[in-house]
Amino acid sequence: MECSGRSKKDSSSSPEKKDQKDLFHVINKVPSGDGPYVRAKRAQVVEKDPETAVVWFWKAINAGDRVDSALKDMAVVLKQLNRPEQAIEAIKSFRSLCPKNSQPSLDNVLIDLYKKCGKIDEQIALLKHKLRLIYIGEAFHGRPTRTARSHGKKFQVSVRQETSRLLKSDFMTAEVVYRKAQMIDPDANKALNLCHCLMEQERWQEAGAVLQEVVQHKVAGSDDAKARKRAVELSLELDSRHPAGDCPLALDIIPGLLFDVEDALMEELDAIINERAPTRSRRLPIFEQISQFRDQLAC
Repeated sequence: MECSGRSKKDSSSSPEKKDQKDLFHVINKVPSGDGPYVRAKRAQVVEKDPETAVVWFWKAINAGDRVDSALKDMAVVLKQLNRPEQAIEAIKSFRSLCPKNSQPSLDNVLIDLYKKCGKIDEQIALLKHKLRLIYIGEAFHGRPTRTARSHGKKFQVSVRQETSRLLKSDFMTAEVVYRKAQMIDPDANKALNLCHCLMEQERWQEAGAVLQEVVQHKVAGSDDAKARKRAVELSLELDSRHPAGDCPLALDIIPGLLFDVEDALMEELDAIINERAPTRSRRLPIFEQISQFRDQLAC
């Protein structure tokens, strides 16, 4: 009888233990089971032991246990340990073991790792590759949306949203390139490219400040006619796109730039007129009117 009672007690307590175990996995956001991947996640999330987590992630990859998840999670942990180069090599070496639908997310991890390492060329090349896949219709495996995950939550991402995200990343990368180039060999063309990158990221104040350096002739090549013309275009675009009152610099920049371009245009026309008809007036009446109007504005 005692034996029967003990057996009955054990069977009644097992569902309770199972519920507690399931609750543990839900609360800590770790998968259930006892394989190497589960142990790696437990070390990473519960025990907060990244070095042990990396060891178990390697074991999961070698055992074929959720290879794509193990590879991505291990790369994130290696980045946290300031070992991004190892993470890059791991993804490149083992991504062939992962299914096709996991490749885009591996690319996203790689882009982040390239940024961490300062590998700008590789980052830009991969961004262009992902944009090309969208352009030829191979992104999202032909579907209009895909399921993404962030902080344990799933959400839908459209092709348009993904394109916008990639382009923004591309402009952020280009910004780094142009800033470094300006430190080595500053000129107006690089400054204007930097201004464009900042505008595409909606960083209006910074874009206006960079543009003002060109207008005030603080960088080499600011006197070039093409640079002045492009500066006018960027100023007008900046004035039309930025939220009201967010970037007062553009309104101050435009008049001076327009005068610079008008001066360049008059010089070119004067040269042509002088060649063809040297005895005539060197300036057409319309430009005399423009000059008077400019003088009034200057006052």
